[in-house]
Amino acid sequence: MPQSFNMPMGLSLSDSLPSSVLPATPQNVTDGPTFITEENVMHLSLNHDLNKCWPIRPTLRNELDTFSVHFYIFFGPNISIPPDRAAVFAINLMPVLDSGGVLNLELKLNLSSLKGENVTVVGCLNHGMPLTSMDNSSVNCASESSAGFVLTVNSSTNVTKLRIPYPQTGTWYLSLHSLCATGHGFGVCTNVTAEVYLRSYLTPCINDCGTYGQCKLLRTNNFLYAACECKAGWDGWGCTDNSAAYSYGFQLLSTLLLCLSNLMFVPPVAIAIRNHYLLEASVYIFTMFFSTFYHACDQPGIVVFCIMEYDVLQFCDFLGSLMSVWVTVIAMARLKSIIKQVLYLLGAMLLSMALQLDRHGLWNLLGPSLFALGIMAVAWTVRTIRRRRCYPPTWKRWVFYLFPGSMIATSAVALYAFVETEENYFYIHSIWHMLIAGSVGFLLPPRAKPDDKVTPIQRRRGCGYQLCVNEHEEMGLVDPAIVSINSICTS
Repeated sequence: MPQSFNMPMGLSLSDSLPSSVLPATPQNVTDGPTFITEENVMHLSLNHDLNKCWPIRPTLRNELDTFSVHFYIFFGPNISIPPDRAAVFAINLMPVLDSGGVLNLELKLNLSSLKGENVTVVGCLNHGMPLTSMDNSSVNCASESSAGFVLTVNSSTNVTKLRIPYPQTGTWYLSLHSLCATGHGFGVCTNVTAEVYLRSYLTPCINDCGTYGQCKLLRTNNFLYAACECKAGWDGWGCTDNSAAYSYGFQLLSTLLLCLSNLMFVPPVAIAIRNHYLLEASVYIFTMFFSTFYHACDQPGIVVFCIMEYDVLQFCDFLGSLMSVWVTVIAMARLKSIIKQVLYLLGAMLLSMALQLDRHGLWNLLGPSLFALGIMAVAWTVRTIRRRRCYPPTWKRWVFYLFPGSMIATSAVALYAFVETEENYFYIHSIWHMLIAGSVGFLLPPRAKPDDKVTPIQRRRGCGYQLCVNEHEEMGLVDPAIVSINSICTS
């Protein structure tokens, strides 16, 4: 490890450069870059002059997570750059492990180290080989093998950042040069040692995709990589392009539309309570509550309000929507109370399992709906055969309730399955809320009428006691042996 730039490195170039470029006898080479051995340490030199060579400083790799790696510099992160030589750093990217993220470099110039001089620090990032020379007339990091990437900091702009999505694996070399401005471009500085702060690291996405995006790990043909999924019309590598972004007013309108459309469940709740369907009313209230707060938390922009974790809200919203359909159709079947309760509990457990497997599957909605409709059809058919007339018996029930409710529910399912997209989600899904709630208000059956027929068992029971009055005793006849006694019993 070097204590300064004038001392040998502890890492030889054979550890950081391909062995094919290392000459066997560097003393016989007269042109181009050569490798000079000094106490078993390799240095890169433009010629045989030892004053023209510099060591390559390694970086320490610290893996934190998938595509999350920090490269620490020994005796860093503050680096001193002498005026007469470059500081070179090697960053090694592993195959597969590092190619799916973003390589980030940050360079910050310490202005107090310039001592009033007009110094520009130029960083050249090249792959495979470090930049061995630089044209003082212009800032150019091009080499024979690659174009390279340029980072510049000076007294006016002392901070710069470089991001490379999906970098090529292998060794990257960062060469830092300090140059002073002259009338003809840049020249070598004298007696000025610039100090910079260097930070290099890998991240899955740029700035974690910002406010309007979500960083996701994707896999294509066994290749794992990270990418930003932008929302609210934003675009770009890090979701920073707002050329087609939604305005704040549009975001507020879409949030209010999705949340307030759930108020259409208020009439079905009132109808259910009036008709003594208390369990069904509780399901509708549950659906209305969690759907409202789920859509308030699901917005892609800045108009977001979450009362609990997003995953919990989403599960409760989906479960409430499916249970609303389930309990409504089962209530229409007019089953016995014990059978209805068993079906309610069974439906809740099966729907919870289905949502854990796939929450966005279309069959999660169609499957329970078709199964419940099958139960209702069987119940209605049995009741029709027993009564020998169609059930429901009144044509008004068919024309004014069942037919419009069925049309509204069918339209809602068609919109959800074939029309709804990410672009029209705000208003199509709001219409879905209103149609489903409206269909429930039409399809929920009326209160069951009490049966007026009195069974023989009920007639025999009476009110629980009888009062027997002896008619002759009331008339003053005290001799029961003479006359017969007729007892009048009243209950």
